[in-house]
Amino acid sequence: MLENPEIGSQITIDGIKTNYHDIGDGHPVFFIHGSGPGVSSWANWRLNLAPIAAHGVRCIALDMAGFGYTDAPEGLQFSRDAWVEHFAAFVDSQTRDKISIVGNSFGGAIALAYAIRFPERVDRLVLMGAVGLDFPITQELDQVWGHVPTVENMVELLKIFAFDASFVNDDLAELRHRAAMRPGVMDAYSSMFEEPRQDALSSLASREDDVARVRVPTLIVHGQDDRVIPVDVSRRLFALLGNSELHLFRNCGHWTQIEKADRFNTIVGDFLN
Repeated sequence: MLENPEIGSQITIDGIKTNYHDIGDGHPVFFIHGSGPGVSSWANWRLNLAPIAAHGVRCIALDMAGFGYTDAPEGLQFSRDAWVEHFAAFVDSQTRDKISIVGNSFGGAIALAYAIRFPERVDRLVLMGAVGLDFPITQELDQVWGHVPTVENMVELLKIFAFDASFVNDDLAELRHRAAMRPGVMDAYSSMFEEPRQDALSSLASREDDVARVRVPTLIVHGQDDRVIPVDVSRRLFALLGNSELHLFRNCGHWTQIEKADRFNTIVGDFLN
């Protein structure tokens, strides 16, 4: 049987068996994945961890509670605060140093909420296609969170994420579909983003006044052609975050870290080091 690269190290955090990958040495940088069905930290960041670690940092990417190969304990109420608390306890298990965080989409919302709640623990942020703020939910995000699991639906879903359709193929869709269909995964996923999904989105967002108080250096990255999270969200974050810079990629959708991997790794690696 082939080894599954999505399974890394395991640690139990507040009763939640947590799966994570730890690559490189140096300043600790934590990576938080997005919220697509069947997602894991490895699926999200597989093209980025080693290249960014080569810039002299320690890259730590966990599967958040209920995602990937991290448990979804019975009775856990999924919420922004619950995910932040799980992430905070995981961070403390790994280091007592200040940390940097790279957050993708849903992960950007958790990264920002953590920085607001624990400002003394964060020295740099990277927000990539981040939720972060409230906005009218897009049809595409509603489709992602309301995914009905078939291979055909997964193909259509992956096409939403990528600007360049060549990044989507039947093999990738089959892999993601099988990941989503592991026992209990879709049950947990469906309970995270229940209808009305505008409410689910709003509950992830941080208040603008709180965001404006974040003063750490922040790199905001977004694909100009993102159909899932409007690029205007990142422009609003840039206006609120007084110590930020904004990098937009043309001909790029929601998968900045995949579609523009080389440039993404260089820009993020230089920013973090």
